[in-house]
Amino acid sequence: MSKLIHIGFGNIVNADKIISIVSPEAAPIKRMVQKAKEQGTGVDATQGRKTKAVLVMENGMLVLSALLPETISARAQSESENITDES
Repeated sequence: MSKLIHIGFGNIVNADKIISIVSPEAAPIKRMVQKAKEQGTGVDATQGRKTKAVLVMENGMLVLSALLPETISARAQSESENITDES
């Protein structure tokens, strides 16, 4: 069963497909985001707010979120704990 996590403003991603959650502040990440926008492989889920996290997905897509990486990570971990508890 896929784990879906809320990444802000009604946007949800499949947690099983996330490779990493990184801060957008580093220059290499900024270049990755710019390249993804140019190639059409980026999804902006910030609803016009400042990007605080970049999710790198299995298929090479980037998802931009206005939530902090720590917040998204905590949500992903709490979801996996809930599933473990229910088993």
